Amino acid sequence: MFAPLNIDLKQDMKRIKKIINKHLTGKKVLLLFVLTNLIYAIMLLITIPKTMAFSNGMNLLDMMPTGYNSTYVSTLFETLGVEGRAVYLYNQLPIDMIYPFLFGISYCLLIAYFLKKLNKLNTTFFYLCFLPIIAGIADYLENFGIIKMLNDYPNLTEISMGTTNIFSIVKSITTTIYFIALIITLLFYGIKIVKARKTSVNRV
Repeated sequence: MFAPLNIDLKQDMKRIKKIINKHLTGKKVLLLFVLTNLIYAIMLLITIPKTMAFSNGMNLLDMMPTGYNSTYVSTLFETLGVEGRAVYLYNQLPIDMIYPFLFGISYCLLIAYFLKKLNKLNTTFFYLCFLPIIAGIADYLENFGIIKMLNDYPNLTEISMGTTNIFSIVKSITTTIYFIALIITLLFYGIKIVKARKTSVNRV
């Protein structure tokens, strides 16, 4: 009963690995990494501060890794005012609709690149590549929730606020786990490089 499904999953994984392997060139990974962080820098330096100029020091929903409650959402939107909510909706969120895609793809390839260097890409560690993609999807769902709430304000519902909060937390958790995994991967890669150099020196 479950055998065909199991075969399909294995075949799908093989296809995904093949696609990822196809794009694991240093130049492509670096280009996507730089582009992703350029967009991130634009948000950090321009659109987020521009929006927060109306928030009286309150963090935007995108910037709350531990989540928020309905009271916080209502207070934030009220504090932002008409102009602040418009800046949030038409300045910050449009560029944040580009970032999750770039984050998911670039950071998936980044960890895959180093896993391949460690000869671990064809092991269960491969599944770490899905973490930034999950985070990116959660980020999109978070954004859609924020857009809906901004458009519905002041008629906010507990369901929309609660659901958006869940997506924010999922994004935060998966992103945190990913970066921990990436740091550990880079440490092992660094150890491998050091050992290789020592071996090379000893041979000389």
